[in-house]
Amino acid sequence: MTVPHRPPDRPERRPAEEVDAVVVGGGVGGLVAAYGLVGRGLRVVLLEASDRVGGPVRGGSFAALPRVPLDLGAESFAARGTAVAGLVAELGLRVVEPAPRTAWGFAAGRAFPLPAGGVLGIPSVPWARDVRRAIGWPGVARASLDRVLPRFVADTTDLGTLARSRLGRRVAERLVAPVAAGVHSAPLDRLDVATVAPGLLEAFDREASLSAAVGSLRAAAPAGAAVRGVDGGIHALVEALAGAVAASAEDWVDSPRVDQTGPIHTAVRLRQEVVGVERADGGWVVRTGTGGQIRSDRLVVTTPTVAPLVAPWVGDGTVPVPRPERGADVWLATLLLEAPELDAAPRGSGVLVAPDAGGPPGGKGTPVRAKALTHATAKWPWLAERVRDAAGPGVHVVRLSYGRVGTETVPPTPEEAARDATALLGVDLADRVRDHLLQRWDGALPPPTPAYRSAVAAFGAAAGRTPGLAVTGGWVAGTGLAAIVAHARSAVATL
Repeated sequence: MTVPHRPPDRPERRPAEEVDAVVVGGGVGGLVAAYGLVGRGLRVVLLEASDRVGGPVRGGSFAALPRVPLDLGAESFAARGTAVAGLVAELGLRVVEPAPRTAWGFAAGRAFPLPAGGVLGIPSVPWARDVRRAIGWPGVARASLDRVLPRFVADTTDLGTLARSRLGRRVAERLVAPVAAGVHSAPLDRLDVATVAPGLLEAFDREASLSAAVGSLRAAAPAGAAVRGVDGGIHALVEALAGAVAASAEDWVDSPRVDQTGPIHTAVRLRQEVVGVERADGGWVVRTGTGGQIRSDRLVVTTPTVAPLVAPWVGDGTVPVPRPERGADVWLATLLLEAPELDAAPRGSGVLVAPDAGGPPGGKGTPVRAKALTHATAKWPWLAERVRDAAGPGVHVVRLSYGRVGTETVPPTPEEAARDATALLGVDLADRVRDHLLQRWDGALPPPTPAYRSAVAAFGAAAGRTPGLAVTGGWVAGTGLAAIVAHARSAVATL
């Protein structure tokens, strides 16, 4: 007997399952939103299209050191605010500070300590000794004009124009570009100031000087490191969030609101692409590519790919859906090095590389292609201790990041990564690689251009007025765990 076969692209549509809330997207924003709703006693289903949650947060380990956890994505969060630190403590994890080491920059073929007391590389005192070491006397003379120039600049919405017009080309290229362009993987002229440096424009309006504005922001900021981490890695936060949300489904089995013959009783569901969203009886019906249907009074959208599906009900249906530009494809190369010379942390916690920074000192050798290097075992004491216990002294972990907006990024070989690390750290690391890991991150987060941030703000405001709907995630909140966590918790508070 021949058994009829249903084509995989036309899955059978099952009766709708009914829950209290559906969260679309399993990145950090989606996990935080789901965790917040679960904490209010709601039955929550989180749908993730891929085979894992966490977005650009992932853990792993070297084959040579399987018991040492490593971050293969985000490895820190901004210290501003209390949202992330509070969440970490809530989940029973421990916030840790990095070692008190200076970060370095690499531009014009040479390395230098990044000046202290800046914001995104913008110095608060243009004539300070560490600034002079980075940009030279000509750069200092131009940057010092910031204190006497009129307040007017041609355009203050993008970081590149603002930095160059106030402080000159050398500050923009040698200080601001390594930091800001490295963090956001985009050129300075594509970065919206209000998004990447909250409060800077307001301080500039008060002070009439960009460097003075930075000084006022630094004076108001708490002392200490600008970033924090989690003992065991940032990925431990994702694992704890996913575990807490998944565990909430244990109370569902006897609930009459769940279709006992339908979906498996799990709150976190992978490989569940959302293909349709409809309004029904004041609530939402979410359809997945596997034929599932879920009805809920509350819907949280954390991914831009689903925004067009809810757009007909946002505002009057005419609010434009933000069209994100594809972000940079990034390759992260993590090296395990046998190099006792690195015990002294010759370049501090790591090196940020300016675009077109050139090659090793002296103008010889292949130009550095990496956009940043983190000396992970010098930056994080918890990791250094675990590596030392597992592998002995003189063994180090470094991470090199590759990929900028508008450039095709090919994966680095271990030899190329070691060559770049040699140029950036000033230590010969050829033939010193004991193990390596390579992780690709597709360009999910769009560059925070002024036009895109304006479109997101308009769409988010309209969505916030739509009953039972919230939008959050990195595409709305911006880059960084601090922004994403705070936005997600706020977005679901009114649901």
